[in-house]
Amino acid sequence: MNKILIKNVKHIEQDIVDVLIDGKIISQIGNNIDVPADKVIDGTDKAILPSFYNSHTHSGMSIMRGAADDMELFQWLNEHIWPLEKLRIDEDVYNAVRFACLEMIKSGTTFFSDMYEFFPMTLKATEDMGMKAFLGPAFFDFGKEDLMALSRKKMQETFELAQNADDKIGFSVGAHAIYTVCEESLKWIRDFAVANGVPVHMHISETEKEVDDCVKEHGLRPVEYLESIGFFEANVFAAHSVWLTDDEMKIFRDNNVKAIHNPCSNQKLASGTFDFKSMKNEGVKVLLGTDSVASNNNLDMFEEMRSAALLAKLSSKDPTVCPASEIFDVATVDSASAYGIDGGVIAEGKVADCMLVDLNHYLLNPGWNLMSDVVYSANSACVDTVICDGKILMENQVVPGETEIIEKAREFMNRVQKDFK
Repeated sequence: MNKILIKNVKHIEQDIVDVLIDGKIISQIGNNIDVPADKVIDGTDKAILPSFYNSHTHSGMSIMRGAADDMELFQWLNEHIWPLEKLRIDEDVYNAVRFACLEMIKSGTTFFSDMYEFFPMTLKATEDMGMKAFLGPAFFDFGKEDLMALSRKKMQETFELAQNADDKIGFSVGAHAIYTVCEESLKWIRDFAVANGVPVHMHISETEKEVDDCVKEHGLRPVEYLESIGFFEANVFAAHSVWLTDDEMKIFRDNNVKAIHNPCSNQKLASGTFDFKSMKNEGVKVLLGTDSVASNNNLDMFEEMRSAALLAKLSSKDPTVCPASEIFDVATVDSASAYGIDGGVIAEGKVADCMLVDLNHYLLNPGWNLMSDVVYSANSACVDTVICDGKILMENQVVPGETEIIEKAREFMNRVQKDFK
């Protein structure tokens, strides 16, 4: 098994230590570890931190960064994003997912939960980049019989394909939203997920319009409606979860629904303000995600942590809400636990998902409090090395093949830009 020995690195709880990674596991943390290793990394002037777990994104949209900005969600989707997506071919999605993985690795992320189409290309790109993920094809039917049948068939086929995936890859059912998936299909998704022991990844209560439309159609708010049809019998990860009442938060808590906070996307699309304080007080499991670069416009979890913490303080009018250590846990160990990964912390026996940050970087200085610096000032430029499952994905800020990945990402824009405009 591959062994990596990191020497003289700053541990946030134990000062300067050596860290031995044996295969996929952090096997030893201590001083003066002297064992044969396949790779020795000098950790001088670096700190070792758990890597990030991005709980909501659409990696295949990374080649749409900047293509449609400064508009509300439904105009953005209907008039720009969905028409643009029709111009893609399989290779475009493969290149887009690699491009997204590159950005995530460069900013210290080793896991992402994805909802997108073109599952085979998404799977291949993720495996090629060496990242962990829960991948879920997006289910749409718009209440149309032909789309219902097609989406169900695709879901079953992709689930079967996922059984042969790398062991770092999990499968989820990507139920897009209540306004794109009819009630009959929502019940089918619930039953499929429960029968196969896989989670459901869904946009829920993202906008005020979604809530108003649901009340008009069903006489219930989205969370109430989903509870009424037994949807939460499945293991549900609810992206955005912005427009929730106290009673709906209780429904989430009682059904172990995970609320995924996407602060930058919510701000950019003016979707609303996630009530972090009330969610946590109510006992709801809160995770953190970036959404796609088409609505963010990056995949930097440092930025997401900072935005989440500041918005929580502003909306609650309480500067003590969402302290640095709490939002860092949300982005790391809390998310790892939610996806069944025994990681998210730097400790013996835990999965070796970690990063080294450069303590000489100006954003981490003068160095009063490392955790505060990581949350409130750091960004991707501070990340030097990234390790996933004991495999080095980036060292000295270099990801193998990154120049070619960026060039491939440009090809889609160059091919379709004239027609799209």
